[in-house]
Amino acid sequence: MEILSRNNQGLGEGPPIKVVQFGEGNFLRAFIGPTLQALNEKTDFNGGIAVVQPIAHGMVDKINQQEGLYTLITKGIKNAVPVEKKTLITNLVRGINPYDDYAGFLSLAQERHLKVVVSNTTEAGIAYDPKDTLALRPPNAFPAKLTAFLWERFQFFKGDAEKGVAILPCELINNNGDTLRSYVMDYVEAWDLPTAFGQWLTQHCTFHNTLVDRIVPGYPAAEREAYQKELGYVDALMVSAEHFFLWVIEGDDKLRKLLPFELTDYDVKIVDDLQPFRTRKVRILNGAHTAMVPFSLLYGNDTVRESVEDDFTGPFMQRLVFNEVIPGLPMPTDTLTAYAHDVLERFQNPFIVHQLSSIALNSISKFKVRVLPSLLAYLEEKGQLPVHIVYCFACLLRFYKGQWDKKDLPVQDDTTIMEDFKELWRVETLPNVVHKVLSNATYWGQDLTEVEGLSNALVLGLEAMEAHGIKDGFSKYQQHVNN
Repeated sequence: MEILSRNNQGLGEGPPIKVVQFGEGNFLRAFIGPTLQALNEKTDFNGGIAVVQPIAHGMVDKINQQEGLYTLITKGIKNAVPVEKKTLITNLVRGINPYDDYAGFLSLAQERHLKVVVSNTTEAGIAYDPKDTLALRPPNAFPAKLTAFLWERFQFFKGDAEKGVAILPCELINNNGDTLRSYVMDYVEAWDLPTAFGQWLTQHCTFHNTLVDRIVPGYPAAEREAYQKELGYVDALMVSAEHFFLWVIEGDDKLRKLLPFELTDYDVKIVDDLQPFRTRKVRILNGAHTAMVPFSLLYGNDTVRESVEDDFTGPFMQRLVFNEVIPGLPMPTDTLTAYAHDVLERFQNPFIVHQLSSIALNSISKFKVRVLPSLLAYLEEKGQLPVHIVYCFACLLRFYKGQWDKKDLPVQDDTTIMEDFKELWRVETLPNVVHKVLSNATYWGQDLTEVEGLSNALVLGLEAMEAHGIKDGFSKYQQHVNN
C-alpha cells in the first residue's frame, strides 16, 4: 500500500499560500485545514496553507513526506444519530521547520498572496521571553518568531499597506489576540525596531481574539489498519475529531469579506464581542465537566459518557445545566438551551472515551473559574443556593480528601493545595474543614464564608454523602434543603 501523495490521488500542486499556520498538531489540522478547504470550495478564496513548526521537534517531516495531504475523520452524534465522515485535506501545501530552515521560514513572509496567520502553540505558547533577540534564528517564543516574521514582511514589501495580514491565534487563553499583539509590540520596542514598522503593524495588521470549540482525539491508532484498508493508502497523519465545530472570531466587515465563512457549512461567527460565547462555553461545557468529575467519580463512574447516560448522574447533570447554570447567563435562553443540548450530546459521543480522571487536574482552580460564577449568579438571580451545584461543590471538597470507599481518588493539583487538604482532613472536624477551605481567598478569589448559607449547605451535603453515599446522600440533602 502506497503512502498518501498528490500523485496517487491524482492531484496537482495546491493553491497559492494565503495562510501561514504556526502549529502542525492534531487540533489545527482538524480545525483550520477543513474550514479553509471549505472556503476554497465554496468561494474564490483559493488559499493554501504553509505550516510552521513552532518547536524544534515536531511533525513537519511527516507533513512534507505526504505532500501536505492527510485524512480528517469526523465522528460523533448528530440529532441522536451516529455520523462518520472521511475528508481528504488537500490545501496544506508546505511545511517549514524554522530550526532547520530559518531562511525558508522568512521566505514565507515574502509570499505576495499571504492574507492570514493562524496559530495554536498551546496556552503556554503566547508568552514573552526577554532573552529573545532578532539575531536568534529562530527566536524561542512564538510571539518573537511572529515579530521576526512580520518584520521580514514589512521590509520585503517596503511597508506596503496592502501586505498587512489578519492574525487569528487559536490558543485557549482569554483575549488571545490582544495578548499576542501586546507581546509583539513589546518585542518591537525591545528590539528597537523602526517606528514605521510599529505603525504598519497597528494600522495594517489586525489581531483578532478567537474562541475555538472542537474535541480532537487525534490519530486513530486503534483503527489505523481498518481505515487504511478502506482508504487504500498509508496515512501517518490521519486525525479524528468530533462532528461539532464552533469558531468565534472578533472582527468587522473587512474580515467577513476576506473570510466569508457564512458561505460554508462550518459554524464560524465573526462578531463584535466574543465574551458572551466564551462565558457560555466556560460555564456550560467546561463547567459541566468540572462539576461532574468529583461527583461522578465518587458515585462510581469512570467516563464522561457514563456520567450523562447513568439513570442518576445523567438527570442530575441535566438539571444542573438547564436549571442552575443557564439562568445566570446573559444570552437568550433558547440559544443557551440549544448549545447545552449539543454539549450533552457531545458528551455521549461513543467514539470518544473521555476518562473523568483525565480532566480532574487542578479541579480547585477550574471550579473557581467555571462553576463558582454560576453558583453566585444563581444566588443573585433566585435568592437561594443552587442545590445541584452546591452538592457538586461538597463532592469536590470530599474528593480532595484523596480516598473514598477505601479506594484512592485521582486527585491532581498543585502540591501545596493537595498538602493543605490532606492536613485539613486529617486534623479538623468537618465544619472546620469547610470553614477553612471557603475562607481561603487564594483558592476562590474571595472569602466564601461570606456567601450566606453556603458553609452550612456544604456541611449538610458532606454529612449526607458520608452517611448515605452519593445517590441517597443527595436525596437526603435535597429533602433537608426543601424543608
